[in-house]
Amino acid sequence: MKRKIVRIDEELCTGCGLCVTPCAEGAIEIVNGKAKVLREELCDGAGVCLSICPVGALSIEEREAPPFDPEAAERNLAEKKLQGQGITCFRCGRGEDNGVLLFTRYRGQSTWVCTRCLPVLIHG
Repeated sequence: MKRKIVRIDEELCTGCGLCVTPCAEGAIEIVNGKAKVLREELCDGAGVCLSICPVGALSIEEREAPPFDPEAAERNLAEKKLQGQGITCFRCGRGEDNGVLLFTRYRGQSTWVCTRCLPVLIHG
């Protein structure tokens, strides 16, 4: 099946890891110093990670890929949580189990914030 999916140009990739955090499905990881889409079925093709890359190594392309599997993405995130790598609010540490998290940029960093902490970021 053809669908839109993230492509990472390995020659441009510096391995900075900034694209890993915004990938809510956990499809992108750093392997041997380079970002990689480890399992294509985890990539929803939304492209939230694209604008984060400082060298423009990420793009969206339409190509043959397995269909997006939201259940596999959920299992992948659950495994990461068990390993202590789950998505949490950078201010209070709240996770997805007890709060709503939104992707944000704060002081030049890609991160997640819960809806309780978001007003503090907006209003100070």
